[in-house]
Amino acid sequence: MTTIGTVESLWHYPIKSMSGEAMTEAFMGFSGLYGDRCYAFKNSAARKGFPYLNANVQQQMLRYQPKFRYAERAAKPPNLTEAMSIAPGVTAANAEPNDLMLDVVTPSGTVVAVDDPALIEMLGEGLRGENHLTLVRSDRALTDCRPVSLISLQTVQQVEAELGFSVDKRRFRANIYLDLASDYGFAEDELVGRRLRIGSSAVIMVLERDPRCKMISLDPDTGEHNPKVFRKVAQAHGNFAGVYCAVLVEGILTKGDSIEVVD
Repeated sequence: MTTIGTVESLWHYPIKSMSGEAMTEAFMGFSGLYGDRCYAFKNSAARKGFPYLNANVQQQMLRYQPKFRYAERAAKPPNLTEAMSIAPGVTAANAEPNDLMLDVVTPSGTVVAVDDPALIEMLGEGLRGENHLTLVRSDRALTDCRPVSLISLQTVQQVEAELGFSVDKRRFRANIYLDLASDYGFAEDELVGRRLRIGSSAVIMVLERDPRCKMISLDPDTGEHNPKVFRKVAQAHGNFAGVYCAVLVEGILTKGDSIEVVD
């Protein structure tokens, strides 16, 4: 096996299209990082294939900060230790709904529960047309396409250099940010079709490059739209940045873990 870099940071996004949360340690299961996108808001005006409200439509969503009410219970499955001790490693149980209860810090600083009707009213402000919003909770991460998204710091830095201004890595909303040994951007593209071991046990398969949308043009703190970011990635890199992955072996990930190519 060849070591290609380390985990620079780990992120999950408890509510789809809202602010993410950095973690020093995370459990990565077959459906993705534990607690990632476990809530979303369905929108009656959205496409059937993608029925959720997102920051492309409601840019202010990025300014809402979800917080797990019971952080310790939300960190990993309730029976993870016991399940992993049973050879060859039994799939852990899902959390009880209350264990993953969220409160949301709104842009004004108000704190509301995720199921508070007032939150739906706030999210509906400024939307065009008729939008009926409904809260959805799922044991399977409500990701766009694949369970895990990954991008290297070197790719972000290359986009920065091409644009000529600073680009916050959080624009790319990855689960895993890599610090690769290679000194050039988009090196993760070369990993498509390869298996990677992260830390002592977790294994992922890199499936495909990550096609991008307007989301990367939105400032993660303000929601302000700068079309130059998406335009540059589209023109210079065929609209791709980062990669999507599937989980082959579950396990605990830690910031600073080594990343090795298995084959």
